[in-house]
Amino acid sequence: MLDRTRRAALPKHHSMSVPRTMFAAAIDRFGGPDLITGHALPVPTLDAGEVLIAVDTAGVGGWDADIRDGLYAPRKPHFPLVLGFDGAGVVAAVGAGVRRLRAGDQVYSYSWQNPKGGFYAEYVAVAADNVAPIPKRLDLRHAGAIPITGLTALQGIDDALGLKKDEIVIIHGASGGAGTLAIQFARLRGARVFATASGKEGVELVQEMGAHAAVDGKRVHIDDAARRFAPDGVDAVLAFAGGDALEQCLNVLRPDGRLAHPNGIEPAPKKRRGMTLIRYDAVAGVREFERLGSAVQAARLKIPIAECYPLVKAGKAHQRLAEGHVLGKIVLAIHGT
Repeated sequence: MLDRTRRAALPKHHSMSVPRTMFAAAIDRFGGPDLITGHALPVPTLDAGEVLIAVDTAGVGGWDADIRDGLYAPRKPHFPLVLGFDGAGVVAAVGAGVRRLRAGDQVYSYSWQNPKGGFYAEYVAVAADNVAPIPKRLDLRHAGAIPITGLTALQGIDDALGLKKDEIVIIHGASGGAGTLAIQFARLRGARVFATASGKEGVELVQEMGAHAAVDGKRVHIDDAARRFAPDGVDAVLAFAGGDALEQCLNVLRPDGRLAHPNGIEPAPKKRRGMTLIRYDAVAGVREFERLGSAVQAARLKIPIAECYPLVKAGKAHQRLAEGHVLGKIVLAIHGT
C-alpha cells in the first residue's frame, strides 16, 4: 500500500536549510558486508549543473555488492566510499545552471559511480540530467526502489528487444527487482510472457505481476514447460540471470530470435547461430526518465519491495542480498523504517 503522506507538499525555492555534515553508510576498504559502517561526512558541495537531494530511500542491488567487493575499483580508490547508485528524495538545493528542477521537488535518480558519493547517505549531489520528478502515482519509498531496475527493465523490453504486440518473450530471473518490472512493461507492449522465478513464492509473485505462465527455474525443466506454452518457440528472451537455466530458455528460442541481457550477468551467455544477442547497460538521462515515468503511469506499475532496512543497518541489507532468493527490491530507509 502506497504511503501518500510521504508526498506532503514542500516549499519550492532555490535551496533549503542544509547542514554541513551528514550521516552516511560507507566503507573504508573493500570487502564483505560487515565493512559497511556509519560515518559522519561533509554534505557534498554543488557544481553548476548538479542537484543536491535529501535522500529518503536508497536502492540496494548486486551492483552495490560488486563495488563493495572492489570489482570495479579504480587504481586509487577514495575512501571512505559511500555506496548506492539510485534512490529518491527531495531536492534540497540546485546548482546555478539548473532550471528544470527546484528545491522542494520530489525526485528519483540513478547515477553510476557518482564522483561525489552514493545514495547511502542523508544527502547526495547528482548531475541534474540524472534526476527526474517521481511519477505521480508513486511515493518516495517505491520511487526510490526503481531508478536502476526500472530503466534496466524498460530499456531491455523497448530498446534492446524492441518487443512488439503478440510476440512471446521469456523473462528469466523474473522475480527480482528488474524482472518484476519487465513483466509489466512487456504486458504493456502487448507481449505474451513466460517467466522463470525463484521458489514457490517467486512463481506466485511473477503471476501477480502479470506473467501468463511461470515456473520455478530450479525445480522444473524450463525448456519443456516453455515449449508447452509456446509450441512454435519464443521470439525473445530477456535474461536477468545466467547459467544452465538460461541455456534451457535459449533452447526454446526461434532460430531468428533475440536474446538481451544487462551487462554483469554471470556466466554471460554465448551467441548461438541465427540468434541476435544484445548486451546493454541501463542509461539515465532526461529523455530516459521521461519514458520511464510514462511507462510507470501507463502500466499502473506494481513495485514489490522485498525488505526495507534503516540506513544504519546497510550491512544487514547486504547480508540479506548475499543470501539470494530476493523477491522484488531491497531498499534502505534513510530516516528510519
